[in-house]
Amino acid sequence: MSDLGKIDRAFFERHIAPNLGADRDDVALGPTHGVDFGVLDIGGRALVTATDPVSILPALGLERAARFALDLILADVAVSGVAPSHLSICFTLPEGLTDDEFATIWETIHAECADLGVSIVTGHTARYGDVSHPWVGAATAMGVGDHDEIVRPDGACPGDRLLLTNGPAVESVGLLSTLYGDQLELPSDVLADAQERLEEVFAVRDALTAAAAGPVRAMHDVTEGGLAGALNEMADGAGVRFEIDRDAVPMRPGVREVCDALAYDPWAATSCGSLVIAVDPDGVDDVRGALEDRNTPVAEIGRVEAAGDEGGAVFVDGDRLEHPAVDPSWAAYAELATRAADDADS
Repeated sequence: MSDLGKIDRAFFERHIAPNLGADRDDVALGPTHGVDFGVLDIGGRALVTATDPVSILPALGLERAARFALDLILADVAVSGVAPSHLSICFTLPEGLTDDEFATIWETIHAECADLGVSIVTGHTARYGDVSHPWVGAATAMGVGDHDEIVRPDGACPGDRLLLTNGPAVESVGLLSTLYGDQLELPSDVLADAQERLEEVFAVRDALTAAAAGPVRAMHDVTEGGLAGALNEMADGAGVRFEIDRDAVPMRPGVREVCDALAYDPWAATSCGSLVIAVDPDGVDDVRGALEDRNTPVAEIGRVEAAGDEGGAVFVDGDRLEHPAVDPSWAAYAELATRAADDADS
């Protein structure tokens, strides 16, 4: 198993996949490596559901931290093409979080849910000792739709074209530059650009916009393992070959500079808010246009081909792209946090 981050595929297939409790006929899609949601059949309708930790980073400002946490939770349903409609949320709060602070978090989540049409149906809230930010609970998002509406991350077909919103590392760069900007020896304008990337970490509305504009064959959010991880999970799951043009991959302002300063590959770093979308060629212009109407940066970065002898795989300018063994932003976060703590103590 990985030391940090999600469990690896070998552990999943050996220990998780064979041990999933009761075998029920209403489970249309159970836990699948590389797929972030499950599907239940309820009277012929599809209930799409996904569970994630709740991560609140107070240093972002409580309202922005709450919006960020909520979007991460709802996005795993939204990438199915089915709009999230219900939320169950559990908060295990640190002792030091005040009532007023939690009220701000909760009211922000309520307002965003109301805007998205999501109803909070149940949950649990309490304070506990030895709890610390950012991990302060967990939540399950749900959405109801038709089975044939569902977009899976492993649905790419030969001939499809590949779109990417935003670009690599926008989340990790936005977070690290905002939380630890004083630890980065970068010009003020570059730092400001990097911090603006934090406004691009919201994927729910983009995912639903793309699915509605379609036809979209597959969609995956660029989370742990970054763009390289997302591309490999999609290609491997579908058993196809992705051909990627490196020069076509957009790099948002400030991203390259922060990644260089922290010595990590932006393609391997988490980028919540970015989506890889496999689109039928006839739908590419419609999907791009719909996203651009939302002022979302989007680029066509490659195509899907039939797999060769190597099976599902990703090639960038003809060279094989492997799935990262670990997301490098974890180590960068730890290093910057240690530096900040040392400065505070000195």
